[in-house]
Amino acid sequence: MQDDTDFTGKNVVVVGGSSGIGNGIAQAFRLRGARVHVWGTRAAAADYDPAEGSDLAGLGYSCVDVGDAGAIEDAAVPFASLDVLVLCQGTVIYKRGEFERPGWGRVMAVNLDSVMNCARRFHAALGAARGSVIVVSSIAGFKANIGNPAYAASKAGAISLTKSLAQAWAGEGIRVNGIAPGLVDTKLTKVTTGNPQRLAGSLARIPQGRLGTPADMAGAALFLASPLAAYVTGHTVIVDGGLSL
Repeated sequence: MQDDTDFTGKNVVVVGGSSGIGNGIAQAFRLRGARVHVWGTRAAAADYDPAEGSDLAGLGYSCVDVGDAGAIEDAAVPFASLDVLVLCQGTVIYKRGEFERPGWGRVMAVNLDSVMNCARRFHAALGAARGSVIVVSSIAGFKANIGNPAYAASKAGAISLTKSLAQAWAGEGIRVNGIAPGLVDTKLTKVTTGNPQRLAGSLARIPQGRLGTPADMAGAALFLASPLAAYVTGHTVIVDGGLSL
């Protein structure tokens, strides 16, 4: 029987694949046979600490600051043809920093502008393979966020951009979909997951009663990139254990 989640011989790039959700997705594709290259923000793969949720074994690596549009344009494309592009870059600024111009600008540059810039950079390679794009946004893109207006707005924009790119590129055989994670224990969420009181309050609002994991998000990514989702494009799948219900 054919395994539709076998990616042997396929080329995958995961932007933001050096830790957290992106790293979990990158390793899931690698374990299923894909050649995987990730972009991160540190100078070298050796600069990442496994204790921080980084496992770069078996992955190619490039340092690219996606908040800089010029850096994206100058970065080398590791594969001539690309089967899967996962856009999992993201940042957040706490303590109301996003209400100020520098904070707002940085979050929008990384979380939204770079999604378009990366998609444009890899467009030709995706077209050559009739590939698939997966945009990792957040359930924050579907609702208000009292302390992080740029984060919420950028994720809402990423969800909308997913639809627009799907429509624009469908004729080229490129599918564009997204994943909207709920609360996943990563570096970005330590303000909640590292605080017992906040964590307990969050878990009480999740019907499944647990945090999400990078592996949970990887499962959705594998599905969206696989032939099982061949007739799915323009949609963002909510993967949150019921938090947004």
